Amino acid sequence: MAIVVLGNGALDTARRIQARLPGSRVHGLARRVSADVAYGEFGAHVRELYSMNTPIVALCSAGIVIRALASRLADKAAEPPVLAVAQDGSAVVPLLGGMSRANVLAREIGGALGIAPAITTSGELRFGQCLLAPPEGYALADIERGKRFVSDLLSGETTRIEGRAPWLDDAALPRADDARLAVRITPFAASDEDSLVIHPRCVLAWIEDVSSGDDITERVRVAMRERGLAPPALAVLTAPARYMSSESLPDAARALDVPLRFCDAAPFDADHVRGVALHVADAPLDAQSIGRARGALTVIGLGPGSAELMTPAARDALIAAQDVLGYETYLRMAVPFRDDQRVHMTDNREELQRARHAFELASAGRRVVVVSSGDPGVFAMAAAVLEAFDEGRTAHPEWSAVKLAAVPGVSASLATAARAGAPLGHDFCLLSLSDNLKPWSVIEKRVAHAGEADLVMAFYNPLSKARPWQFDRAIGIVRRYRDADTPVVLGRDIGRPGEALRIVTLGELKSELVDMRTMVIVGSSTTRIVGNWVYTPRWYE
Repeated sequence: MAIVVLGNGALDTARRIQARLPGSRVHGLARRVSADVAYGEFGAHVRELYSMNTPIVALCSAGIVIRALASRLADKAAEPPVLAVAQDGSAVVPLLGGMSRANVLAREIGGALGIAPAITTSGELRFGQCLLAPPEGYALADIERGKRFVSDLLSGETTRIEGRAPWLDDAALPRADDARLAVRITPFAASDEDSLVIHPRCVLAWIEDVSSGDDITERVRVAMRERGLAPPALAVLTAPARYMSSESLPDAARALDVPLRFCDAAPFDADHVRGVALHVADAPLDAQSIGRARGALTVIGLGPGSAELMTPAARDALIAAQDVLGYETYLRMAVPFRDDQRVHMTDNREELQRARHAFELASAGRRVVVVSSGDPGVFAMAAAVLEAFDEGRTAHPEWSAVKLAAVPGVSASLATAARAGAPLGHDFCLLSLSDNLKPWSVIEKRVAHAGEADLVMAFYNPLSKARPWQFDRAIGIVRRYRDADTPVVLGRDIGRPGEALRIVTLGELKSELVDMRTMVIVGSSTTRIVGNWVYTPRWYE
């Protein structure tokens, strides 16, 4: 869910709403407000969110939102909730997405702000409940039939309720035991023109055997048809835990639009089942209470520090995570976290312990994110995670079932280079001057080879209090192969508050200009300075 603001004046209200809506993010206009996600132009941004079916809560006038989305309005049944909220929190107006529970969302926001939402839907005003937007765990069978049904009630018809519909107990519906119309709550397929059919998501499908090669999606659909069950009544797809690494099961779950869970044994009496077994419960099923999900471990890079330089994929992984692990400094760059997310902060020197802990959490079925700054694959946690996996998979075979992924980020070298222009415009190398994990003699040899090869060199971890002499030693090697007027870019805390960029020559470079938070980029023989910019030409003589 996106809470979109245009300026700092709406930020307090946005955060109050965010606290009420787990998983939501505050989107702020870049360079005007600091938020979870930065955007450049309001209209283009909300249109993109709308096209991605993202619920939108815009803290601005309703007219701005309407004009931004007018050209995209087409299918009323498919649009996400879109609401306008006054910047001071004095009004909340659901604009679009009545079929997607926009009015329910408006009431949630109204509760957070202590106001009554401005709901204008006729049926909901009359009956106190939107019949066309049943609560989670239920699905409307036919939206067009539903519209006619509500219209009939508004015209004076009465109705009766067949089945279990506790959310309608307090609704002001015109009821009569002998009514022609009926609200029918059933998992079975029905085509009664006089009924509003709502399907409880109460059917569990158990896939005993995945190795047969049959289309799992089609097997489930055939089994549902043979039982007379409606497709929307399917709540969860389950399978034996030994198939946790199967690729076909997630594909089937996506095609059927249901969660996928794994169990050590069938969660109901399904003996001697070779294909698909179905269980119909008395009420909607909570998939999270059945078995466990396949655990996921994602290693992400936050980028250099600013929110606008974090990739959307990294942000999405953070939002989806149940557990977030990382060095305390980097985790504080990733805030805010939700109350339901578990944050595990550790010291910067505990990479392997952190990686092992992440695998333990993920193998228990949790969605885990390990955080790095910059790019996770550049002197960072992706390598540590794979090292832990390489060392521990024999002793911990359950780790092999974890869905492992790495999400790239903007590295410090790339961020510094972009601020300076294009010093990495031709062949370059990345070198860490830290000898914590490799001998200093290896570092000296690599610096010499890079100098001889005339590569642009980007130095990570250039200087620390524990090794103050090493930077000068490394630069001394570089000077054997570079002229004194070779451009050098020094980027300190690029992408973070107080960032500083300085361009000097190799002859001017001194260790006093550098610390551990400085990225040092030494040019090649072709690197040039033009105005305030540094670039390395794409050609080479």
